[in-house]
Amino acid sequence: MQARETTAASADVGVIGAGVIGLAIARRFALAGREVFLMDKERFVGFHTSSRNSEVIHAGIHYPLGSLKARLCVQGRQALYAYCAEHAVPHARLGKLVVATREEELPALEQIRSAAAANGVELGWLDAAETRALEPEVSAVRALWSPDTGIVDSHGFMAALRTDAERAGAMVVLGTPVLSGRVLDDGVELSLGGDEPAHVRFRLVINCAGLWAPEMARRIEGFPPTTIPPQRYAKAHYFVLSGRSPFRHLVYPVPVPGGLGTHVTLDLDGRARFGPDVQWVEAVDYGFDESRVDGFYQSIRRYWPGLPEGALQPGYTGIRPKVTGPGEPAADFLVHGPAVHGVPGLVHLYGIESPGLTAALPLADEVAARAGG
Repeated sequence: MQARETTAASADVGVIGAGVIGLAIARRFALAGREVFLMDKERFVGFHTSSRNSEVIHAGIHYPLGSLKARLCVQGRQALYAYCAEHAVPHARLGKLVVATREEELPALEQIRSAAAANGVELGWLDAAETRALEPEVSAVRALWSPDTGIVDSHGFMAALRTDAERAGAMVVLGTPVLSGRVLDDGVELSLGGDEPAHVRFRLVINCAGLWAPEMARRIEGFPPTTIPPQRYAKAHYFVLSGRSPFRHLVYPVPVPGGLGTHVTLDLDGRARFGPDVQWVEAVDYGFDESRVDGFYQSIRRYWPGLPEGALQPGYTGIRPKVTGPGEPAADFLVHGPAVHGVPGLVHLYGIESPGLTAALPLADEVAARAGG
């Protein structure tokens, strides 16, 4: 950034957080001809939630009618497949099974199908034999079939977004933490750390700091704290399957509180991984707790009884940015622009968890609309 001086420099749009959402937003504004600076405290893009997930392209099945998650997931799935095809981002439309392993789970499966239909996503019913025909190792009394669910190389997607943004003139500034800010009459001034500390006044600031978005909002002097939600963390462990995967599609159980259950996803090389579980934590910590493997075996064997002992190996962890805690209803994406908090030139994004990766492109459009351009 050219204006790193002791006096405050001026710029147009500042985007805080270079995850997949920040990259999509920076691209969106740069393509619109805006001067964009994308800042992140890490030295790599997508270092946190964006690169520590299942890399699933969601169809839009599980989200409440009328929610941002529902609308942007359906739009985002269509946009993401098209974007990946156009930009040669590795991806695959594999399809997904949501399975009921007991008769008692069938009402939950029907609820999922009804919610999906309300969102414009049609799912097919499969009986036990049809399920076995698709996935011989899976034990289920019935299943739902989602043909539009897929997987994507999240790093490839983020690299393409960054390339688009930079070609359109955006500046990606890594290793640059935003230390604080203050509301001005004509925008927001940010205090930047890193190797070249600076104060920069932006006409528009977009806070998509992910896990730290609420904390970042609290660091901005003159911003009313009443609209800032709590900051909650749901940690996820992923185990990988040693040896060849018997699966050709994604397989999900009936969802559990806090997430979609311990499901099997595939990477683009066909390797199977299982997760996420849900562990509520107080701070960001990516340490792997191998003792959780017993719970994984128990959960997975409900739909894959043939899982061999010793086949699960530690994979990785991720943390989902939540705005509600354990036992509380799941929250929608929160996109707070001036219409919500009353401060011109400032947009905050809170709780952008799954399906954020799928919804990234239309979410960037949503932010632009709420920012007034």
